[in-house]
Amino acid sequence: MRKLIAGNWKMNGTSADLPELTQLASTHADAAVDVVICGPATLLSRMADTGLLIGGEDCHPADSGAYTGNISAAMIADTGARYVITGHSERRTDHAEDDALIASKTEAGWNADLHVILCIGETEAQYRAGETLDILRAQMDQSIPDAATAETTTIAYEPVWAIGTGLTPTPDEIAAVHAALRTHLEARFGAEGTQMRLLYGGSVKASNADDIFALPNVDGALVGGASLRATDFSPIITALENSA
Repeated sequence: MRKLIAGNWKMNGTSADLPELTQLASTHADAAVDVVICGPATLLSRMADTGLLIGGEDCHPADSGAYTGNISAAMIADTGARYVITGHSERRTDHAEDDALIASKTEAGWNADLHVILCIGETEAQYRAGETLDILRAQMDQSIPDAATAETTTIAYEPVWAIGTGLTPTPDEIAAVHAALRTHLEARFGAEGTQMRLLYGGSVKASNADDIFALPNVDGALVGGASLRATDFSPIITALENSA
């Protein structure tokens, strides 16, 4: 299993920020892990020219049609991108996306030959109530279509309460959740569940990356704000390489 680190730029980035990717591509040209940048649709074609693996931040479930302002998975693939994120908590919350919609977007990504990074995560209230594993299992059961394979799908666990807050679960908590997720994937998908990559996301930074990547069943990370600048993201990539 080759480890994976993905940066999610969210609604950030203009042409002036493209040199950050050029610097990353130069520094990690022979990386021992897969390095992906998921950027805004306005930059994807130019991002693909940097030589890095590129992904979209979301896609519409339909191939085409009267959906003003939306981007299809085929359009994302047409830019040269090879990945797409589905189910991010900001889409689930801000756009009221449910598991059924996320499953259909995931299938759309596969149909466009994109590798899907499918996000799951619990809110702070659910975490405090001890519901984390129940919430995550339900999201996996309902968001991941039955045809998922290790080749087409990566699961990213992002506790909602840790995204952009500076808060991070303890290493023991991360390890326990990832172990439970692996067991659940193996029970449902067999050998494919064993090989499916599990990423951790939620305030990952250079100062905590070594500890997080040393944990079992953590096969990489989905990184938000720290992926916007090469000087911030590069040490996290190096930490993952050192754990590979």
